[in-house]
Amino acid sequence: MAKIRLALIAGGTSDEREVSLRGAAGVAQALDPDRYEVVRYDPATDLARIANDAATIDVAFLLLHGVNGEDGTIQGFLDLLGIPYQGAGVLGSALAMDKNLAKTMYRLNGLPVAPWIMVEPHDLRDTGRILAEVGLPCVVKPVRQGSSIGMSIVREPGKLPEALRLALRHDSEVMVEQYIKGRELTAGVLGNDHPEALPLIEIIPDTRYEFFDYEAKYQPGASREICPAEVSDAVRHKAQDYAVRAHRCLQLRGYSRTDMILAGDELYLLETNTIPGMTPTSLLPQAAAAVGYPFSALLDRLIGLALEKPASLLE
Repeated sequence: MAKIRLALIAGGTSDEREVSLRGAAGVAQALDPDRYEVVRYDPATDLARIANDAATIDVAFLLLHGVNGEDGTIQGFLDLLGIPYQGAGVLGSALAMDKNLAKTMYRLNGLPVAPWIMVEPHDLRDTGRILAEVGLPCVVKPVRQGSSIGMSIVREPGKLPEALRLALRHDSEVMVEQYIKGRELTAGVLGNDHPEALPLIEIIPDTRYEFFDYEAKYQPGASREICPAEVSDAVRHKAQDYAVRAHRCLQLRGYSRTDMILAGDELYLLETNTIPGMTPTSLLPQAAAAVGYPFSALLDRLIGLALEKPASLLE
């Protein structure tokens, strides 16, 4: 049986480039060499090479995060070249990457979110509107960044302008949402036409960190992750249902991971990741392992989903 020629695409130009490269190294090591011929590409330098090699590529595995990786741009490029890839397409990637649009879609589909507003130019001179409409504490986020880059929790009015400036260094659009104190949960989803939720994981950052920020995510030992999360059956079922509904309303395929806050018995959706971290100890692979998908088997499953044709309404 001929090997599958797989383009492993990682690196890119976003602030999460190094995270992408580290993840790709683990994926390359875990892929079965008897099944796959792996060729590495970095969109920062290799777009022309991908186009030139397109006719010889069976499938692409995207390990890109942030702008030009998760926002639909590379997905559109691969669509034009006729190269299948795991995960969301152009529309789903763009919707999920834009936190404002994603939260709008959640709310339109009956999914709970914290109140939020988009920052306007005059808010940089006078933060009164933000304080009146959202209040304190609040969370300031770049709209199209991942890994908590540029994000701040603001508890004092005087700190708000600094937080807005920080976020604007990472994106031209910034949102401010009400801070909800609670337990951070994440729920992975796996599948195309019939997506299923994976076990919940609770994320507990070390007390040194106010929230699950960039360092807490990637510094070894900086956070504890409990899989499956120790929650009631009612919360577990609700969170898994919300994750699948978020996956569907954002028009996703293959896999996703939706982050939530549990406050009391209420859940609030934060965001959905269309290319979750992909090392053996990353959150979605942990959840997949808990239901019988060790890392290499999870990669096989994702590649199979990438090659799977969408169901036709005529069938």
